[in-house]
Amino acid sequence: MPVRLGVNIDHVATIRQARGVHEPEPVAAALLAQSAGANGITVHLRADRRHIQDRDVKILKDVLAVPLNVECAATSEAMEAVIPIKPAWVTLVPETREELTTQGGLDVLFIHGHLRPIIRELHASEIRVSLFIDPHAEQVKMAAKLEVEAVEFNTGVYADVTPGSDPTPELSRLREASRLASKLGLKVLAGHGLNLQNVGPVAAIPEIEELNIGHAIIGRAILVGLDAAVREMSAAIAESIL
Repeated sequence: MPVRLGVNIDHVATIRQARGVHEPEPVAAALLAQSAGANGITVHLRADRRHIQDRDVKILKDVLAVPLNVECAATSEAMEAVIPIKPAWVTLVPETREELTTQGGLDVLFIHGHLRPIIRELHASEIRVSLFIDPHAEQVKMAAKLEVEAVEFNTGVYADVTPGSDPTPELSRLREASRLASKLGLKVLAGHGLNLQNVGPVAAIPEIEELNIGHAIIGRAILVGLDAAVREMSAAIAESIL
């Protein structure tokens, strides 16, 4: 099966919020990405609302024809904001106010007791749940015990490998974790730091069903336009699995 591309549009909202105005409109960007072939749209509704706002999520749920995936922290405040909107997916991620972007995956081994009622609450609202975790076997096993539908593997360590260094060890970890997750009945997604230069080896992992990519696509869109940037990434993913 072709690997799906989820486009994260957070940084369209980042530009809007920098001036406190109404443009660029992230909803319009999501619709452009959808028309260019994106299989899903991802947004991160942060506690500090530094980019995506509640109104963005509400409108996206109403207008998109592809699934909406909302990333958020595993907090009661986030659940109060997200559950009434009923996105197709909620991806629970670690979050601190000081970070520029998500740093590492959830430690589900450490917080599984906290996660369990939140996952049940999401399931009761018929929202599918993914956990953003590092590609480690024990994290995968606990995710399966929590009965979520999917895991999204953090590819940040792989993406940050120094140019000229060998990425094989990190790719091996991703492959092994992906095989285990699939064996345990979990859908396998991946993302963080992927771009046109490094996406191929990750997309070629057979168990991975979807890649969520934002910064590289939005950055490229400044130069070539969003339609072209999405199509380029889709083509890079497709070429890797031929």
